[in-house]
Amino acid sequence: MGAPAAFRQCFGALEHWLEAEREHLVLWVPVMLGAGITAWFALPDPARWRAFILASSAVGLLGVAVTRTARAGQLLAIAGLAMALGCALVWWRAERVAAPVLARPAVVALQGRVERVESLPARELVRITLASVAGSGLPPRVRVNVAEADLKPGLVRGATIRLRARLMPPPAPSVPGAYDFSRVAWFAGLGATGRGFAPIEIVTLAKGEGAGLRERLSTHIQSRIGGSAGGIASALATGDRGAISEEDSEAMQRSGLAHLLSVSGLHVTAVTAAAMFVMLRLLALSPTLALRWRLPMVAAGAGALAAVGYTLLTGAEVPTIRSCAAALLVLLALSLGREAITLRLVGAGALMVLLVWPESLAGPSFQLSFAAVTAIVALHESPRLRALFTKREESGARRLMRNLGSLLLTGIAVELTLMPIALFHFHEAGIYGALANIVAIPLTTFVIMPLEALALVLDLAGLGWPAWWLTSQALELLLSLAHAAASAPGSVAALPTMPGGAYAAIVAGGLWLALWRTKIRLAGLVPAALGLGWALLTPAPDLLVTGDGRHLAVRLANGSMAVLRDRAGDYTRSMLSENSGAGDELALLAEAPEARCSADLCLVDMQEGGQRWRVAATRSGYLVPWRDMMKVCAASDIVVSERRLPPGCRPRWLKLDRDLLRQTGGVAIELRSRNIRTVRDGGAHPWKTPPTIQPPRTPQ
Repeated sequence: MGAPAAFRQCFGALEHWLEAEREHLVLWVPVMLGAGITAWFALPDPARWRAFILASSAVGLLGVAVTRTARAGQLLAIAGLAMALGCALVWWRAERVAAPVLARPAVVALQGRVERVESLPARELVRITLASVAGSGLPPRVRVNVAEADLKPGLVRGATIRLRARLMPPPAPSVPGAYDFSRVAWFAGLGATGRGFAPIEIVTLAKGEGAGLRERLSTHIQSRIGGSAGGIASALATGDRGAISEEDSEAMQRSGLAHLLSVSGLHVTAVTAAAMFVMLRLLALSPTLALRWRLPMVAAGAGALAAVGYTLLTGAEVPTIRSCAAALLVLLALSLGREAITLRLVGAGALMVLLVWPESLAGPSFQLSFAAVTAIVALHESPRLRALFTKREESGARRLMRNLGSLLLTGIAVELTLMPIALFHFHEAGIYGALANIVAIPLTTFVIMPLEALALVLDLAGLGWPAWWLTSQALELLLSLAHAAASAPGSVAALPTMPGGAYAAIVAGGLWLALWRTKIRLAGLVPAALGLGWALLTPAPDLLVTGDGRHLAVRLANGSMAVLRDRAGDYTRSMLSENSGAGDELALLAEAPEARCSADLCLVDMQEGGQRWRVAATRSGYLVPWRDMMKVCAASDIVVSERRLPPGCRPRWLKLDRDLLRQTGGVAIELRSRNIRTVRDGGAHPWKTPPTIQPPRTPQ
């Protein structure tokens, strides 16, 4: 067989396969759009962004030129143009939201108009977002935390206030792989964050705005139910999670129940279904309306209004908007007599979100939300599972077991889908989430949310306390379940920072497996398995150094991690523990047998890769005598300090002092391979090299 004949045969086989998959080809449009967005985040500078856009456009035009009728050419054209559009769209979005960032930390006199007030009762703080006064020498938008006790009546959205605050630029990740608040702040338009001090002066009162419905409703709910239970109740109703304590929030995360705190598909579906049910029952009481009107259509309209209202009430976050869009599409499909819950619906929702907020693709919220829904819909679109779990004439016990089996299988599929995402972003994932969700999801959907809605309605007549008591008991049960699942042996899988390539392979394999329907979808198991193996075989760092040089985590001989400073804060300990893959409480380096520590300096001897390593680190602000410090440097392989070390300090391998860390940011070191990863990798994304504004030198 000649080469042309072989090519025609392969092309014919490709066309035959694409014809068999024609109903699912459209699902890859948002995937290709997301691939272009991902390329913009992954590639380092504008030259490569332009090259990617041009290359993708060339691929798309090649698909147009090769053939106008074959599906392969059409697919190539759409894929190339969608990737080019995705990269260009997120680049345009990043430039559109550009705003100057505070150049350095400073204490300033701040005056601005209140844009948002968020209560954080669990921390006894209130978070205020301000639009600063033009010409003040400050970024256009800043965010400060103030103590609850310092608030004054009238400090609501729309008011103009004046206060003193210590502001700082939005921080970059402390170590490689940690949470990048600077990127989030860039797209939110925040140029500085910090802490505000009393007294707070209200310059002008709000003109007719005052506290919004969301704030008033959250305050009302938390006045009825105290503690974290009230925080969860307000999170379900308004999306406000500020009253949930860190301990309870961590338990929800470790148990796999944190999705219940983020208003998404479960909550919007419950509200929409409840509105439709109530409207349908009320209208059906009138025989005239029941005979003359299409009541399901009217009920669907009520459900749509409820979905939109609930989305606005809860702050219109990305998961809620996606869920609202999905609910509206479902209602539209039902109105037209079409099948409602399909992967096309999920793809349409993803496409809408990416076109409006392309930067949301990089966040865990978008990825977790769409991955869970895709897994559920793809699983239940399977013909075998449909046949297994479809309704049939059978006893109540068998029906119950079949429903529980369906719920358990769905929970396992969702947990397996979400685990790589959680490990990539949070470096840990709950193991018992599937089992915990079997109880938690029905408890939340059919007990807690209806009881809370009933309590709010009864409060209009002052009769809501019995419903509030029942709601609080159900919420305490949910918290007990979360703590039980989180504290069970082996409840959490921990992993150090996952390589981006491994995560990309897992995601690509999962999408290939979920979006195709012919047997070739099983090929997606190969990249998924390779990516998972890559992630599991990636060695954990032996040293983690924060960007300011103050904090250091060292891997001890027993495999645990120890922290340099005894008084490191909870956030620092948690961040170092998560990114090192330790997954538990950090030990103190001063108590480790391989370390010798004074109040000002620590020396630790490590054995790795058949080589002995000595690490020295300063642990106070006091200077070590010059001669002693030079001897320590000469005898050490790595020296870490928060201050600038003199030129005479010459360790055998690496000197991580203030000057170098200012250029690199946080550092992760793997000794066996001598691999060094840094936060500042030379990329030119706008939040890494933002335009800056110097704070005013004198209070205004």
